[in-house]
Amino acid sequence: MKKLLVFAVFVVSIVTTTNAQSEKYYSVMGSTLQQMGDAKTAESWLELASKFERIAEAEKTQWLPYYYAALCQAYAGFSSTKIDKDAVGNKARELCDKAAALDNNSELYVVRYMAATIQMMVDPMNRWQQYGQMAQTALDEGFKLDKNNPRLYYMQGQSMFNTPPAFGGGKDKAKPMFQKAVDLYKSQPKTNPLMPSWGETQAADMLAKCG
Repeated sequence: MKKLLVFAVFVVSIVTTTNAQSEKYYSVMGSTLQQMGDAKTAESWLELASKFERIAEAEKTQWLPYYYAALCQAYAGFSSTKIDKDAVGNKARELCDKAAALDNNSELYVVRYMAATIQMMVDPMNRWQQYGQMAQTALDEGFKLDKNNPRLYYMQGQSMFNTPPAFGGGKDKAKPMFQKAVDLYKSQPKTNPLMPSWGETQAADMLAKCG
């Protein structure tokens, strides 16, 4: 009986500690995600990337902090012409690799696509073969993992929208992709507030631009 009581106390202690750690994780992740809504400059995005990376290093088993750190690196790359785009692209991929070691999923390939696009845009004519292919591969792999991820269709639409009609792109080709993204955003469950949900407004805006 005494052994049973000791074991029960031990189990309760573990559960209590785990719950406390979980509450702390959700709290710090929630507050850092809120700060993303206020970020405007490359510096602010990089600052947030560092915060998420510190959370990831503290948690060890959670892929989302690494994912958001990579996403913030990508946002930094898109937000400034002065930033070292190779540095943020490589860092974003490195963080995606760390996240993938915990949970390889389609969201990571969205960011991999963004990272490759950032590096390609440094010199599109000379970098298309390497980074354009890398970006396309990221989309292909993402769709294999989850064909219902709206962010994949949003990125695919962006790529097609920015490709000249003479090369097989344009508004008409992009429109179905943006429409698919918008439809999937509407049906996407929002049960976990920490899970990626960004892009819905942007996809709708791009759909409107397609006429």
